[in-house]
Amino acid sequence: MSSELTVPPGTGPAPAPGAGGAARRLGDAPPAGLLDAGERMNREKLRAHQLDRLRATLRHAYDNVELYRRKFDTAGVTPDDCRSLEDLARFPYTTKADLRDTYPFGMFAVPRSEVRRIHASSGTTGRPTVVGYTEGDISRWADVVARSIRAAGGRPGQMAHVSYGYGLFTGGLGAHYGAERAGCTVVPASGGMTARQVQIIQDFRPEIIMVTPSYMLTLLDEFERQGVDPRTTSLRTGIFGAEPWTEEMRREIEDRLGIHAVDIYGLSEVMGPGVAQECVETKDGLHIWEDHFYPEVVDPVTEEVLPDGDTGELVFTSLAKEAVPVIRYRTRDLTRLLPGTARPAFRRMEKVTGRCDDMIILRGVNLFPTQIEEIILRTPGVAPHFQLRLTRHGRMDRLTVRAEARRDAASAQRETAAALIAAVKDGVGVSVEVEIVDPETLERSVGKIRRIVDERHG
Repeated sequence: MSSELTVPPGTGPAPAPGAGGAARRLGDAPPAGLLDAGERMNREKLRAHQLDRLRATLRHAYDNVELYRRKFDTAGVTPDDCRSLEDLARFPYTTKADLRDTYPFGMFAVPRSEVRRIHASSGTTGRPTVVGYTEGDISRWADVVARSIRAAGGRPGQMAHVSYGYGLFTGGLGAHYGAERAGCTVVPASGGMTARQVQIIQDFRPEIIMVTPSYMLTLLDEFERQGVDPRTTSLRTGIFGAEPWTEEMRREIEDRLGIHAVDIYGLSEVMGPGVAQECVETKDGLHIWEDHFYPEVVDPVTEEVLPDGDTGELVFTSLAKEAVPVIRYRTRDLTRLLPGTARPAFRRMEKVTGRCDDMIILRGVNLFPTQIEEIILRTPGVAPHFQLRLTRHGRMDRLTVRAEARRDAASAQRETAAALIAAVKDGVGVSVEVEIVDPETLERSVGKIRRIVDERHG
């Protein structure tokens, strides 16, 4: 099956009308022979498969993880009480605090000797969250990332340049093993050494790049600094994740680089990258690989399960993890569930554009960094590099948007600032201060970008 538009080799993607009149670039669906058994399931078969795996996961967690046994007993439920997928709502949630309280290995459901790899979060706001993987977990993880790469437009034999960070962060090694499983040649570039990465991309000629969207902007700036038109590179597919990004960011990257830019979703507590993937032929949200991860959306305040189509906090239960099964893990990511399209059996999640814990309440108005990003990317004269600085003056919080001027508009910073102030007021309904700085002034991302600098005290 092919999409409406194909991309002639060497020309980059062509625009087509999308939802709401926005430009959308579409690619080719994978040949039927590249779809795995899970992708070929119908919805009825998938639900039966999910229930079998869910019951086994609940039993595995209850029998082998003291925290789950205590939580289940307190809630008055046992694994045998799960007779339907809807019964999962009777079971307690898992939070990041649970993983930190059981640091380092209290969530392991297998003997430590059976764990083949350990990953962990940065721990910048407390103890890191630690996750482990059995040999089987690593293989299944590679499978779902390989599926994601195929859905994104990657094909066996292509070269994948992986600029996600390697190490305890799950991004680099998760992408690496998945790309190898997909039959790709992997360039393990990791983050940093930006000028060298640009040179490697020119010399090695990869078709795929896997990276955070903010670091892709840094790479684009370096191409242009070196006098290279990014659209002349060999890259055709960009798989971007590990941080929220917007449709405006997609257009910025696609226009400047001439590629298909698609979203990948994951988090270390659930598995890593490859929990969900946007399909290149539709680019209409991320299909969740529901044969491995069961999703719910809940009200973040009442904790009630919401129907598909309602926006709330995304919750995941793993269905096949051995080392660290997770039951109803609260991700803090805000989204909604929608019917599948390119992969009909799997529901989609809308692109995550905010997190419960990233929300800024400014003089009674709720806003997210991605709302500011959308406005910046459609404001003439502003580059897609910005930072939000929160300060407190007396009892009042203030938000200063620090944004870079584009090179061709560096002399019009006062006018640009006024335009951005007005656009934020009109679009979000709150007054902010704006500081337009010279090009290449703000710190560049080499991984997950730090958008919010909170300088409030007390």
